[in-house]
Amino acid sequence: MMKRVSKSLLNLYLAVLFVAGIAWIINLPERLGVSLIQYEWLATYLGVAVAAVHLAYPYGKKTAWLDIAVGLLGLAAWTWSAVHTEAWMFSITGKSPDKIIPGAIALIALMEGLRKSCGLSITILVWAMIVYGLFGYHLPQPVQANYTNLNSLIYYLYTDSNAVVGAILSIVATLVLAFLVFGRMLDVSGATRFFTDICLAFIGHRRGGPAKVAVVASGLFGSVSSSPVGNIMSTGVVTIPLMQKSGFRAYQAAAIEAVASTGGQIAPPVMGATAFLIAEFLQISYVDVVKAALIPALFYYLCLFFHVDALARREKVVGLSKADLPSALAVLRTGWIFLFPLAWLIYLLFWAGTQPAMAALWSALVLLAFALVKGRFLNLEDWKQLVLEGGANMLPILMIAGGAGIVVGVMNVSGLAQSLSFLLTQVGESYGLFTVLFLTAVLCVILGMGMPSTAIYVVLATLIGPTLTELGVPPLASHLFIFYFGVMSFLTPPVAVASYVAAGLAKTSMWLTSALALRAALAAFVLPFIWCYRPEILLMGSPIDIALVSITTLIALWLYAEASAAVSFAMRAGLTGICAIMLLVPVVTGPQSPWIFATAVVGAILVFLVRRSEPETLNTSRESA
Repeated sequence: MMKRVSKSLLNLYLAVLFVAGIAWIINLPERLGVSLIQYEWLATYLGVAVAAVHLAYPYGKKTAWLDIAVGLLGLAAWTWSAVHTEAWMFSITGKSPDKIIPGAIALIALMEGLRKSCGLSITILVWAMIVYGLFGYHLPQPVQANYTNLNSLIYYLYTDSNAVVGAILSIVATLVLAFLVFGRMLDVSGATRFFTDICLAFIGHRRGGPAKVAVVASGLFGSVSSSPVGNIMSTGVVTIPLMQKSGFRAYQAAAIEAVASTGGQIAPPVMGATAFLIAEFLQISYVDVVKAALIPALFYYLCLFFHVDALARREKVVGLSKADLPSALAVLRTGWIFLFPLAWLIYLLFWAGTQPAMAALWSALVLLAFALVKGRFLNLEDWKQLVLEGGANMLPILMIAGGAGIVVGVMNVSGLAQSLSFLLTQVGESYGLFTVLFLTAVLCVILGMGMPSTAIYVVLATLIGPTLTELGVPPLASHLFIFYFGVMSFLTPPVAVASYVAAGLAKTSMWLTSALALRAALAAFVLPFIWCYRPEILLMGSPIDIALVSITTLIALWLYAEASAAVSFAMRAGLTGICAIMLLVPVVTGPQSPWIFATAVVGAILVFLVRRSEPETLNTSRESA
């Protein structure tokens, strides 16, 4: 009885989140003559998510009445706020019990949902912010908070559109949901297999072919799905065994897949939903964010591809036999339906100027039409998987959005952002920009362990973003810096979620996997520092400056990839040192210095010489890389 009731209730919640969310994006209430302001809708939507979380993540092994009761209390409390929104706008009663009591229930239910779905790390951080908001006025300057009592803080967080039910939740409930719909439709209709097969057909026979397939396929699928763990579980179940079969060691296969899947979060167009948050924070176009992120994402995957090629050469890993690979024409014949919707999405975003949420939904509709023609989505199970799993995937993101709203609200009333900005500015003026950047990077990685990168970005962009801008870093460069290092926590021990999941699939050591993953993902650790000094990599500057800095950086990363796979320690150390010098030259000399051209030429020659010094040794395949 309990199991049936809880499952039915959970499915209802998940369906409402998915279907009603789409209805809000396409403005269906207004088309039907129902007048709703944004706060009314978002508060109710959050309430449904809170109720669903408590059923999806029960206290015990099975859902109990306690989970249902807590969820219903959370739903009722947030719906109460939505129902009374207009009345409270003109209310003169202030912080009355009818606001404070349901407000406390709503916030506690939200925090408990955050703990259940996202773990202790982010929950402790948000609770720490609440404690700071209440008692931070006891601290000394410059971190002293403005005085706020408990009732005032609850009232603000519960009712104000600049707190929990604010811009972050709005972005998640519209833009993120729209792209999640598109990503889920790709997944359910078989796009993961298509991306893997088409990559196998074209490059599976090359040296280290399965690893190169993992890089390209995970990058393509991850750029839309934007979930490192989901990406690993989708593509890794195919590519990791293939890599091991071709000759890669288990930890090498796991590391390559972990880095490739994590990169999906920094790859346009979705970028783990953070692209929309960056655009909202900076009040710039989403397209501008995507354009700036394009070259760094490309360099990330090229650096990994170079590393895989050098590693395959060192380990003498052959490509797969062409007889065992799928035919490119056969794959395209059955999977062409996935190409047109992706091309349509790019067109709508970058040429037609369509709003991102509508562009994603239109592309999902086009994909659905093609899928129906090809005989997919004709059974109830496909639709249940799409709707229910899509709603379930939204739950942690919505809890994070609510928690981030609490953080933003506390910072608004406490003045913490201004205090930290002043403190870090003093550090920057005394010890230089690099010190602040280094501290920010370490903070992002430490806080990001076990936490979604979106949550880390919201917190640190609010706290530290303004400080980096005051120290001379372009606003977009500073926000992308914070975002990149938040993403890298997926690969950084001791948590290293992506490495842990990939190592589990490969049945190997997480520590060996993480160590190699960090070496292979060097670009993501180096590039953010470079663009803070030379934003040309973010397409800021003249075409000549952009080309010179980009070419030099790419050759340096290629040289590092060759160095990282070298057998000799002396060669690894020497080439890595030369790579470091090449990366520093644009920073020190400026983009149009003759030294830029000189180092690029020297680096290219060194890459050629290193590759010539270690000839390929292929046992069964004569195909070149």
